[in-house]
Formats: sequence, C-alpha cells, structure tokens
Amino acid sequence: MNTESRTTTVGLVVGDYVVLAADKRATGGPMVYHKRVRKIHKITDYAAMTISGLVADAQVLVDEARYIARLYELDYGRRIALRSLSNYMSLILSAYLRYVPFIVQLLLGGVDEEGPSLYYLDLYGSISKENYASTGSGSPVAYGVLEKEYRKNMSLEEAKHLAFKAVEAALSRDGFSGEGVDVVVIGPNYYTEETFLFEKKLLSNQ
Repeated sequence: MNTESRTTTVGLVVGDYVVLAADKRATGGPMVYHKRVRKIHKITDYAAMTISGLVADAQVLVDEARYIARLYELDYGRRIALRSLSNYMSLILSAYLRYVPFIVQLLLGGVDEEGPSLYYLDLYGSISKENYASTGSGSPVAYGVLEKEYRKNMSLEEAKHLAFKAVEAALSRDGFSGEGVDVVVIGPNYYTEETFLFEKKLLSNQ
C-alpha cells in the first residue's frame, strides 16, 4: 500500500527563526489510514522538512536529505548550507522525473550561517526560496490565512500562532487533512517540536 499523504503543511520565516506546521492525517483514496502521522521530519539539528504527496516517495527523500547533510559534514568538517541541500534535493527530483518521478511537495526550512531560510520543492525539481509557503491539498485555504496575516516583523509567538491557524483553517475545509497539528520551531542553536491534538490541548513539548 502506497498511502497518499494529502495534507496541509506550512512554513514561514520570522526574525531569526523558521516555523513549520503540518496536520497529522494520512489518507489513501477515500480512506483514512493513520491519524498520528508525522509530516515534519528532522534532517539535522538546524533543519527540517515537511512532506506532502506519496508517503513512500517522501520517506526516501527525507532519508536522502539526512544522508547528504551527514556526508557533507564528514567530508568537509562543516554544516551544509540549506541553499546547497535544497539544490541537491532539486537535482534528485529532476533526475528521476522522466523515469520514476517522486510525487511530492516539500518544504525545507532551517537556520544556518546564512540565517533562516525556507525552500519550496516540487516533483519537477522546481525550487524557490520563500518567506512563507504551504503545500498539500489544504494549501489554498492555508495560503488565504498566510497572505492576510503574515508580516516579516511579527514575533515568534505570533508566527507560531499563525502557522497553527493556517493549518487549522485548512482542516475545516479539506477532508484529507485532520486530527491535530505538529509545530516545529528552528532557530540559532534551537530546535523544538510541539504536537497539538484536537481532543487534547497538548500531547508533547520537547
């Protein structure tokens, strides 16, 4: 079974931080296969990736991103820049496009020596650097919230609330998104994860 992760993910850059958020439902066709899926994956201590599309494809790319980042550190003795990592991922996506394309949309966000950054990648290998972005079936609704309320000078707490609000809004309109919201915040030497389930106020805060 190649479960489809029709979903809603959100990323935004504010100050020295990147905030990522995603819902927790995995579907395949009309079926809900899982209600506690993690769609934000830690790549390094300073970067994470959100996934939408085919779960199996996305998992391969998450593992590949981790491998590239680790290999770069071992070879060069320093962290790979998010710009370089996103370019590597873009090359992989475009190289496989004609033969066995990865059916995914990805957000790669984090904080490196160049500061906070957020990159959008799709199955064609297209890549763009954004202040805010959303992927998945619920993204049109999420974009409506982001475009109305995003400000570059908003506080971190406002950014976390906005990311949550954008995903939450999509959940009420998109049948493929649901159950709860994961929120990841990445800053200089700072990485936190929170999970909010709708039947419980807070599941974890690490």
